[in-house]
Amino acid sequence: MVKICFALVIALTAFTQIRAQTADEIINKYFDAIGGRDKIAQIKSVRMENTIEAMGGEGPSTITILNGKGYRIDSEVNGNKITQVYTDKGGWAINPFMGSTTPQAVPEDVYKQNKDRLDVGGPLFNYAAKGSKVVLDGGEAGAYKLKVTTADSTEMELYIDSANYHLVKLTSSSSMIGQTMEITTTFSDFKKSDFGVVYPYTTEISFGGQFDITSKVKKLDINPEVDPAIFEMPKS
Repeated sequence: MVKICFALVIALTAFTQIRAQTADEIINKYFDAIGGRDKIAQIKSVRMENTIEAMGGEGPSTITILNGKGYRIDSEVNGNKITQVYTDKGGWAINPFMGSTTPQAVPEDVYKQNKDRLDVGGPLFNYAAKGSKVVLDGGEAGAYKLKVTTADSTEMELYIDSANYHLVKLTSSSSMIGQTMEITTTFSDFKKSDFGVVYPYTTEISFGGQFDITSKVKKLDINPEVDPAIFEMPKS
């Protein structure tokens, strides 16, 4: 009986500590944990060379971001080359798995769900200035759950580890193949870059439980030279 009561006290204490923090306090600790807001504000561009595993195959992938201007990912899976691009004006893609072998503009709803990729600081960086709202919405074992609603009403849930304050999971909804599915992205293998900012070197994405993609960073460059022309949609 004493052991049960003691365990209950510990559980209630942990719950009280979690509830005592506000969303902004958690966000502040998150940015402190990954290098600080000042450091992140100095990032103008990012390039990552990755290895991805998907659909039983493995291939290379490169992500290039020009902060606030463009995001591009080029991947190769089972011999098929896939390109996705989002800019501050719209998006386009080449995806043979979706029946597209030439550049096609992405639908407006898909663009809204993905344009946060342009921000190297992520959806929590200067969120109020961008017109977003963030609330602490409970959590799960070992993590705080922050619900983010962007200025154009796109919603996502971010899970911040309550021990080290790293972003460990993000969930959102997206339209794919004519249906809406939940996308769950899990982050792990955190390392501090030479620039001094912590990044997850392993990312796992589950598309509604129908198929998964695992990406592992092989090389990370901060503030490389990026030609804005790579984000322009080629003429068919």
